[in-house]
Amino acid sequence: MADETEQLSQVILPVKEPLDLIRLSLDEKVYVKMRNERELRGRLHAFDQHLNMVLGDAEETVTTVEIDEETYEEVYKTAKRTIPMLFVRGDGVILVSPPMRVD
Repeated sequence: MADETEQLSQVILPVKEPLDLIRLSLDEKVYVKMRNERELRGRLHAFDQHLNMVLGDAEETVTTVEIDEETYEEVYKTAKRTIPMLFVRGDGVILVSPPMRVD
């Protein structure tokens, strides 16, 4: 029974090291969480062991927090931009995943 479960998991997920999960996302849409409240969504064209990436048709979302001078409440603002081809330096990457779907 244990051998059967092990064989099944090897067929379903050919993942032997963490970067294999990213390799499986090549030419697919991915979500990338970055430092400084930045998020990227785009098609993953290439990556390396440092998580440097090339994304196509990327959408960048930057969230900033400002303090209202009258009420001293936090005001969250988001800015979005679309970039046809983007190089992402790996030292700013926090996580990489398939894009989150909202139904």
